[in-house]
Amino acid sequence: MGAPDDKIKVPSFEEARTHYTRPERSRTMSRIRSRDTKAEVALRQALWHKGYRFRKNVKSLPGSPDIAIKKYKVAVFVDGEFWHGYRWEEKRDTIKRNRAYWIPKIERNMQRDRENTQKLQDQGWIVLRFWERRLKKEPQLCLEMVIAAIEGRRKGK
Repeated sequence: MGAPDDKIKVPSFEEARTHYTRPERSRTMSRIRSRDTKAEVALRQALWHKGYRFRKNVKSLPGSPDIAIKKYKVAVFVDGEFWHGYRWEEKRDTIKRNRAYWIPKIERNMQRDRENTQKLQDQGWIVLRFWERRLKKEPQLCLEMVIAAIEGRRKGK
C-alpha cells in the first residue's frame, strides 16, 4: 500500500455486475447488522454482569468503538470477517462478483480500522479488536482480555 495518507478510492457499485435487482440488493444489505450483533451483545452482557460499565457505539471517538470504557480508556471493536478483511490475502481471490468495487471497499475498511486504532492509541486508549468468529468461539477468553485491560489500567499498569 501507499503512504498512510493515501486513502484507497472506492469506485461506485456497478449495478450491471450483480445478479440482484436494486430492491433485492437493498433488502439484503438492510439486513446486515453494523451494531448490536449477537457476539457484541453477548460480550456487553458478560461485562455488565461482571460489574463493568461502558458506553456503546461512541460517535465522539475515532471509529465509534462498539464498547468504550471511558474511565479506563479501553475501546473494544467487534469486526465482521467479510467487511474487515479476515484472512484477506486468501479471501480476496474468492470474490467473484463486482471485484472492482468490493476489493477496494474492504481494503479501505481495513485501512480505516488501522487509522482509527492509531488515533485512539495516540489519545492514550487501549484498543482491543476481536473477530466476530473468535468472540463466538472463545467468548470467555475475549471477556478475560477486556477485563485484563481494564484491571491493568485500574492498577496503573
